[in-house]
Amino acid sequence: MDLIARDRAFVWHPFTPQKDMANPIAITKANGTILYDEQGNTYIDAISSWWVTLHGHAHPYIAQKIYEQALQLEQVIFAGFTHAPAVDLAEKLLDIVPGNCSRIFYSDNGSTATEVALKMAIQYWWNKEGDYAAGQLPKRNKILAFKNAYHGDTFGAMSVSDRSVFTLAFHNLLFEVVFIDTPTAENIAALQTTVQQAAPEIAAFIYEPLVQGAGGMKMYEAVYMDALLHTVKEQDIICIADEVMTGFGRTGKFFASDYLQHTPDIVCLSKGLTGGTMALGATACTDRIYEAYVTDDKLKTFFHGHSFTANPLACTAALASLDLLLQPQTLNAIEWIAAANKHFITQLENAFAQQTKPYRNLRTLGTILAFEIAEGKDEYLNNVGTLITQLNLAQGVYMRPLGNTVYIMPPYCITPAELEKVYATINQLLTNWNK
Repeated sequence: MDLIARDRAFVWHPFTPQKDMANPIAITKANGTILYDEQGNTYIDAISSWWVTLHGHAHPYIAQKIYEQALQLEQVIFAGFTHAPAVDLAEKLLDIVPGNCSRIFYSDNGSTATEVALKMAIQYWWNKEGDYAAGQLPKRNKILAFKNAYHGDTFGAMSVSDRSVFTLAFHNLLFEVVFIDTPTAENIAALQTTVQQAAPEIAAFIYEPLVQGAGGMKMYEAVYMDALLHTVKEQDIICIADEVMTGFGRTGKFFASDYLQHTPDIVCLSKGLTGGTMALGATACTDRIYEAYVTDDKLKTFFHGHSFTANPLACTAALASLDLLLQPQTLNAIEWIAAANKHFITQLENAFAQQTKPYRNLRTLGTILAFEIAEGKDEYLNNVGTLITQLNLAQGVYMRPLGNTVYIMPPYCITPAELEKVYATINQLLTNWNK
């Protein structure tokens, strides 16, 4: 059996309907932005392989650091032990994460990073106001979240995500959440009133700052988010910024929260954390959160952990990725991609100014560019996404639309010629869409 046949016989792929599933493409190697398949075809990875690959595939600096660490220490339990990669990474992260975070808790991925954050926030109120012996619950035990949110696929993360196709089979098992719209000029006053009314029961507010990723790359404005966060903080609600997708330069700044005046109490990190080479999650918190767990009462311990918490190889990959991220050429590349996206949007708007637009809501923030194909409902199950992927692959560009939401989020090492090819593929797609 060849690789594809063996895959079809034994493997179950994520987010993929299994009946009549198209054969997956067998990727044999990758370098920079380019993926190579078994037949030698090449594809520009325009979405950074699910938003994780910051510096390109098979980066020699990251690979060398992982190799050196693997020869020294590949894994050790993190309860009762420590190691230099974990400590070094915590120090470096705390220098750049938004707010006044002072501690890093490690986990395995984005979903677990948000699970840790939710548990930290809920148990914070347990530790401050609850009474384990008497069975007394704290009054603050609900979560505030945005509609259309996506925070991961584990149960806590699903609970604070919008009720959608991702969570449909589990709705009766998810805990109660107070959902509100993302803020706009028209609804900010009403949202502030809702927060004030719900505040006595709200333990924490979790949000994707400025860009809702899996929900369709929906973007909202910093000025209204700041107004909402002002009210949330006035009500002493813990703020959790889910920067899993928006972190490490994706929005044009190190973190999307850097656009905001009000900073979070807890920050969730993953995806680009290791430059896309290893699975790793991290949850940063302020002293306010941490000090609630510093007590003689052992029942107030944070009883959470993972077998591979602070894996030395993953921490080493993250350190190497941060080294690359902080280099001037990387920071310049982020600015260049952001400027190129804005220029391309202007070109598209001019090109389609005198005709029916085949797209809706053309938008960009930093290295992210997105729009909806103007066909059918704006939803994940819109079948045009599959067609768009096939059409673009034929042009040597890999994009994986979220339903009819087409977007790009390229690695920072993408060349001008490669990015121009991505833009040309989008332009061709839109030009031919209604023909």
